[in-house]
Amino acid sequence: MPVEYAPKGLIGVFTPQANTTVEPEMAILTPPGHAFINARMTSGLPTISERLIDYMDQLPDLMGQFANAPVDAVAIACTGASYLIGKDREDALLAGITARSGVPALTGASASVDAMRLLGARRIALVSPYNSALDQESAGYWTSRGLEVAAEASAWRESSAFHPIYSLSAAAADTALAELEGLDVDAVLMLGTGMPTLRAIAGRPLVGTAPVLSCMLCVAWRAVSLIDPAQATPEALMDWV
Repeated sequence: MPVEYAPKGLIGVFTPQANTTVEPEMAILTPPGHAFINARMTSGLPTISERLIDYMDQLPDLMGQFANAPVDAVAIACTGASYLIGKDREDALLAGITARSGVPALTGASASVDAMRLLGARRIALVSPYNSALDQESAGYWTSRGLEVAAEASAWRESSAFHPIYSLSAAAADTALAELEGLDVDAVLMLGTGMPTLRAIAGRPLVGTAPVLSCMLCVAWRAVSLIDPAQATPEALMDWV
């Protein structure tokens, strides 16, 4: 039986503990008739990489946070963890969540790969919010998924703020995006779920003829398209952009 604010589908979203971007961007992107409920992935480990892996180690047991809420899809709004655990473990993790919960599951990275494949994009450019350590892991992940990383622009800024990625502005994303103008690529992907991206995409939805997507846009689109297959077409995805 559908719930009042989600007659077309309810999405369960897992968000990294200090992330200040996932919920606002999901609220903007979620179309009428759909809604989401949020749970936080938490870890007391000292480094970003250790925390990211710890989040994945805790899944799928964290599904208990949703109790018996009638979620129709599960979105793990995180990409960095996928780079670190690799595609095989990511696939096994998502399959395990689906088997236990009975609903499809995705990560920020898997949703982005699905979007690239749907658009027929193989040669891509990246806008990265990461420092050099995660950048190396990131490139390896996309290559393992059959994508060619032709170029990368960095939005990383050294900062004393509470978190170097979550405290980035959309202006930083747009400045990095502008660096990619003139490249011959099939698509541009703005990485992570912590860097604000929607204002940058709204202002620059294409780089040349290449569509600009972000991992958060892909999370919202893929979660909805798993509930509503009419959204799983290139034309529908471009409508999201």
